[in-house]
Amino acid sequence: MSNLILLFVCLIIGIVLKKSKIIPDNFHTSLNAFVINISLSAFSLYYISKIELNSSVIYPVLVVWIGIFAAILFFAGLGKIFGWKSSLIGALIMCAGFGNTSFVGIPLIQAMYGEEGLKTVMLVDQPGFVALSTVGILVANFYSGSKDSLLKHLSKILKFPPFIAFVIALLLNIFSIEIPKDFDEVLMKLGATTVPLALVSVGSQMQWKKIERKEGFHLFIGLLFKLVFLPLLILVIYKYIFHQSGDVIDICILEAAMAPMITAAIIASAHDLEPKFCNLMVAVGIPLSILTVGIWHLILSSYL
Repeated sequence: MSNLILLFVCLIIGIVLKKSKIIPDNFHTSLNAFVINISLSAFSLYYISKIELNSSVIYPVLVVWIGIFAAILFFAGLGKIFGWKSSLIGALIMCAGFGNTSFVGIPLIQAMYGEEGLKTVMLVDQPGFVALSTVGILVANFYSGSKDSLLKHLSKILKFPPFIAFVIALLLNIFSIEIPKDFDEVLMKLGATTVPLALVSVGSQMQWKKIERKEGFHLFIGLLFKLVFLPLLILVIYKYIFHQSGDVIDICILEAAMAPMITAAIIASAHDLEPKFCNLMVAVGIPLSILTVGIWHLILSSYL
């Protein structure tokens, strides 16, 4: 219960700070940078180094890859049918293909499954940054018409702190190397800042505006795919095709149902892929996903 209270309190703090002008307009940029580069890196080192590696690990890792390739097929197909411009197709793929598995996913899963559930979250979340840095950048470049070299993409991935932390944690796990107790406690405390700071950041970025009818249709399709179709796809594949069950699989489905990833929307906007629409996907998707993820959790815990 305390985790749910923390979730809403931090969201409200972010909204109030923004509305009261106590913080500068670009406050969330610095906060996001700290969360992504420091908090998430520490989180990854602390949890992934302790995960028991077995065949079940593949299911969380695959979630993001299924999501982005499903989004490419779905929106490229719809775009061709309806004659959408390339920038809109690219924006929909980026915003609906990548989920907010850390900023929103971590506090929600922690509230529902406790600390143990966070191990699965990290296995979904960390490969997400790899997918975003590779497939995501390629999608953004393709639909915007820009072309960065493959070497530049690779350089960005190798220098990305959460990716570096993920690799180090994986190596520590594989070779059964224990992190010294004092340093492990430091990682735990730094990682603990992820949830409150991420939620304050999300709250400070919530923006509302009047939605035009055409824009509303695109928003509806994008969020319907992200919050309903994608988790349903993961559910069908994992539970009915692979015949898997348990908390790990349920968390995979819930992570697939998270709101659009803020970082993916930022990258899409930076490539001029409908920036206003990307902000709208995030602003509407985050509060709506808190409701829809709750519904998915109820369905999974009560009926499946």
